[in-house]
Amino acid sequence: MTKKALRFHDREISWLSFNERVLQEAEDPHVPLIERLKFLGIFSSNLDEFFRVRVPTVQKMSRYGKRATPLLGFNPKKTLKAIYAKNQELQDRFEETYNKLKVELEEENIFFLNEKELNESQLASVSKHFDQVVRPTLVPVILSEDRDLPELNGKAIYLAIKFYSGNAKKAVNVRYALLEVPSAVVSRFYVMADEKGRRNIILLDDVIRAKLHDIFHIFHFDHIEAYTIKITRDAELDIEDDVTTGLMEKLAVSLKNRKKGDPVRLVYDEEMPKDLLKFISRKVGMEPDDILVAGGRYHNFKDYIDFPKIGAAHLRYRPLPALEHPILESTESVFEAIRKQDILLSYPYQSYHHIIDLLREAAIDPAVSNIKITVYRLVSKSSKVVHSLINAARNGKKVTVVVELKARFDEESNMNYADKLQDEGVQVIFGAPGLKVHTKLLLIKRHENGKAVRYAHIGTGNFHEGTAKLYCDHALLTCHKQITSEVNKVFKFFKDNYKRYTFKELLVSPFNTREALNALIETEIANAKAGKEAYMIIKVNSMQDKGLAEKVYEASQAGVEVKLIARSINNILNGVEGLSENIEAISIVDRLLEHARIILFANGGEEKIFIGSADWMKRNLDGRVEVMVPIYDEKVRSILKTVLNYQLKDNVKSRYWDEALSNQYKPKGKKATFRSQYELYDYFKALEEA
Repeated sequence: MTKKALRFHDREISWLSFNERVLQEAEDPHVPLIERLKFLGIFSSNLDEFFRVRVPTVQKMSRYGKRATPLLGFNPKKTLKAIYAKNQELQDRFEETYNKLKVELEEENIFFLNEKELNESQLASVSKHFDQVVRPTLVPVILSEDRDLPELNGKAIYLAIKFYSGNAKKAVNVRYALLEVPSAVVSRFYVMADEKGRRNIILLDDVIRAKLHDIFHIFHFDHIEAYTIKITRDAELDIEDDVTTGLMEKLAVSLKNRKKGDPVRLVYDEEMPKDLLKFISRKVGMEPDDILVAGGRYHNFKDYIDFPKIGAAHLRYRPLPALEHPILESTESVFEAIRKQDILLSYPYQSYHHIIDLLREAAIDPAVSNIKITVYRLVSKSSKVVHSLINAARNGKKVTVVVELKARFDEESNMNYADKLQDEGVQVIFGAPGLKVHTKLLLIKRHENGKAVRYAHIGTGNFHEGTAKLYCDHALLTCHKQITSEVNKVFKFFKDNYKRYTFKELLVSPFNTREALNALIETEIANAKAGKEAYMIIKVNSMQDKGLAEKVYEASQAGVEVKLIARSINNILNGVEGLSENIEAISIVDRLLEHARIILFANGGEEKIFIGSADWMKRNLDGRVEVMVPIYDEKVRSILKTVLNYQLKDNVKSRYWDEALSNQYKPKGKKATFRSQYELYDYFKALEEA
């Protein structure tokens, strides 16, 4: 089959297909009820980011018309149209699901009330909450034709308010106002119990609606109406290439500009009067190719991720407390444990405190002289990782932190941490020019018996205590001489970008990852053609690089058995005759976020296994610093193979990447159900207890 005949999923539509799987979790009656609400929140948050980051890019491409198609490999106008259509379909399902969940919550004695449904006692409680908590945070703005609209926060929702006298058909003295719903500082949910044991919830939006006349009491209109709107802006940073300006200063300017980026989507209450919608749309600056979404009364469902802890236990997932690592829980020194064997940590099944223990031990160990670490994303407040690094610097260690300032939506947090680290005498390096530093590396130099010994962490996830409770990731701890030497080369590159290093053990982007992956696939193709067993398992967040996808198709056509586990984006079609009949491509969406990257190759009977930070996307191969590490320890290899095999067996939360992107679940057949995340928890628990 020629390259021209190859077929691929569109990147943007495949991502929307992933978010549809998140919505499926909200629709699934087997998922606990409040967890379904949280999945609505995740769906909403994901969609916001998609419209802030990806849609503006496609919009810009579409302005080039047909000329863009040969260059891009797809028609951006066609993609944009498909995005809008799919988005509307998903929004309709979202609204339907939310309404169903509210009915089911009522069966559990949990009721949502709006401002018109409050009895006298409830209104008194809401009024007290408004006066004491909500009112001090409000900043109402009266709008007019001759004054610009204030800059709207893309993460917030607003009440667009209409005042008028007379009646709706013959309104007179019409005025408009805008009021931000302060959900960043006040909980979106106000919970009231009543004498019947019910939990009554009123949203912050409706708390404000209930008191609109109090807010605008100086005006004398017959009617005040409020409708929710949400603006989504282009959130891609535009950093000017000015050598006279430091990166921190450039980034600060870009972050400020992000807040007033071009609008790309306006979501509004479908009940909003046309005159108010027209006024707001014009003032916001909506263009013809921007999207207006008519929705329900409420928006910004990302707040539902933090839904109050109310109701019976069966409304939530059963607890899965983090487990101790069977080796590290019984050792006095993490360094001593690593010297004996390579160690694999698997989150969130196992506790992240082992990494904090390693850093704390290094901070006070007299034998440790140097600590180097890459930082992409940190917990926003009081990072234990940063605290340990500062402690190490205070104890006389030479600490080097490579900070990625352009980690999307964490730029400001990373800037603040960079300042704090520098104030404590830590050497901070701001990545590498033209490359995002996405790799997850830690290197500790220790002096033992007159020799320098290096200990390394190479992981699939960030040094983030928060996400380690939800993201499924792995981290290798090793003192393997060749591997740690090459990790040190990566850190040398951060310091001296003009130098180029060779790597024999590690796959390091942008240096050798693409070449190495192509070579590994070529080996499988050659072995398949020679009649040998040939297979590969690829577990990534996203599979998007066209060159590698073509290579995977070539492998399938040569008879290589390919198993692909891609969570979010995937351009490879599953099981198409003559194209990919030897490829099984699945996605798993469940209570935990699949985030690990693991790849395995048969390699003629001597399997090769790697873990690391790189997805199979062009940006990860060519535009970022990424590291994948080979796994040599047999126990670690066995654990990783179990993870892969369990996920391939999943017939509860696994969906096929079929040609229609229909998100069909993997059939159960006559076999018992197998839910990989729960089975893996039990597997790691058995390891702990062994």
